[in-house]
Parts: sequence; structure tokens; C-alpha cells
Amino acid sequence: MKNRAQFIETMKKNLLQRRGEMAGRLSNQAQDKVSDGQVQDSGDEALSLSMEKLQNTLQQSEMDEIRRIDDAFERIERGEYGICTECGNPIPEKRLETFPYASRCVACQEKFEQ
Repeated sequence: MKNRAQFIETMKKNLLQRRGEMAGRLSNQAQDKVSDGQVQDSGDEALSLSMEKLQNTLQQSEMDEIRRIDDAFERIERGEYGICTECGNPIPEKRLETFPYASRCVACQEKFEQ
């Protein structure tokens, strides 16, 4: 089993890499245009609006993930990373490996989602 400092260092690298990926995607999406601005029939216009909504939803989801990653970095700095923000118990390393920005243990997350 890895010691705690090594585990947290690994998680910091993973979080940093994931944040870079998310920021890159957001940058690319900001440059992508859904429509070329030409006159369209009502079907094309409806499709264009649907695509814009989808793109906005994806961007919002990625911005939310960046916020969760930033929150995880703050918990690392405070020495609180891997500790459930609800009950104060340790979050299992397996959960953090899957969800490196998790702030709650599984039991508290399930309660939160209900």
C-alpha cells in the first residue's frame, strides 16, 4: 500500500492532468462554431439551436468538473484531501482513484444525492 504522501502526490498529478484536458476542451469548444451563419430553413435552424444547447451543456459540465478539481486542490493545500466533508471519515483510496475530486465518502454521497 502506498504511503499517504505518495498517494496524494499521485492524485495531484492526475488532477492537474485532468484539469489541463478539460481546459483544452473548453478552449477548443469556444472556437468551434455550431452554425456558419448562413440563411437556413427552419429545420436547419432548429438543429443548429439544439446543437448550441448541447454544446453549452457540455461546456457547463466541463466547467463544473474544473471547479471540483480546483476544490480538490484547495483540500490538498489545507491537508483535508481524502477526508469526507460530511462525516470526517477517510475516503477510500479506491474511490479517490476513480473520482479524484470526491469530497464525500460513498455513504455520505448517497445521502447527498437522495
